[in-house]
Order: sequence, then C-alpha cells, then structure tokens
Amino acid sequence: MLKEIAPDMRRVAVLFGSDSVATVAMLQAAQTVAPSLDVQVTAVDVHGGVEIERAIATFASQRDGGLIVTSHPNLPANRGSIILLAARHLLPAVYPFRYWAAEGGLMSYGPPDQIDQWRGAAGYVNRILRGEKPGDLPVQAPTKYEWVINLKSAKVIGLNIPPGLPLRVDEVIE
Repeated sequence: MLKEIAPDMRRVAVLFGSDSVATVAMLQAAQTVAPSLDVQVTAVDVHGGVEIERAIATFASQRDGGLIVTSHPNLPANRGSIILLAARHLLPAVYPFRYWAAEGGLMSYGPPDQIDQWRGAAGYVNRILRGEKPGDLPVQAPTKYEWVINLKSAKVIGLNIPPGLPLRVDEVIE
C-alpha cells in the first residue's frame, strides 16, 4: 500500500521495539515482503525520542525512502515529532492507528476492525453454547483492518494519490 502511492520508494525504515514480540513480528513481516517489492528494510529499534529523531534524519538523507511505524508502546508519546519529521523529510509513512493520520500522518492501517472481531466472538459463543468444545474450534485471524489516508499530508510531502485509491480506503481525511 505504501509502495502504491510512492512507487519510487526503494528503502523503508521500520520503527519497532526489540522488547516487543508483536513489533518484532511486524518487522519480520516487512522483511519478508520487501524483496517482492524491490524495497530494502532498515530496522530502527526505538528506545526514546532523541534516538528516533536521529534515526529518521539519518535514514532520510537519501530521497528514496519511506517509513513504517509499528504499534510499539514507546511510539505514541513521540508521535508528534515522528509525524513532523516524516513531513519535514518528505517521507511517505504508514502508521498503526487512525489517530496518527488524524493528527497529520500520511496514512494508517490497522488495528483489526473491532466490530468484526466481536461478531466472530459471538459466533464462537453460540457454537460453544450449542455443545462444541472450545478446543475444537479453529483459531481465526482478523480479516478486516481500518485504512485511513490523509490527503493534506500527501500534498505536503508532494505525493500524487492515484485517483482510485480514495475509493478503496475506509476513510479519507481532506
């Protein structure tokens, strides 16, 4: 999705935390997909604001980069500076939650749709109440995620959004 609106992107920095199993998995997923997109991944282990600023500035010294921000707990406290740095360095960036895009980030993707998750849970409760054993029920992964794009932010960093893209996202911020 990031590559779709920034086709010249050849590198991506992934802000993650080595102390978080979830964000390490997100980094690994990016590393797995990167070769098929002809993109090189740079892992940025986050610990604090100064390190984040330095890492983004260093990464942005070349013009063909983008940014993936994971859901690490250290990142929301630094979101204002991360969003500002991405805009200042003209880095297309994808963030983990809608509020990042609402506060000026280019786009967000995730978390799983909560209503869809609760519907699935209700179906499982129904099956258990009808006698099925919980251990026999398959584990289901989320299938729907919220995708938000901020057109003002795209304009600030000089991106031309493909005309059909706003029709495919869940929300467009203008």
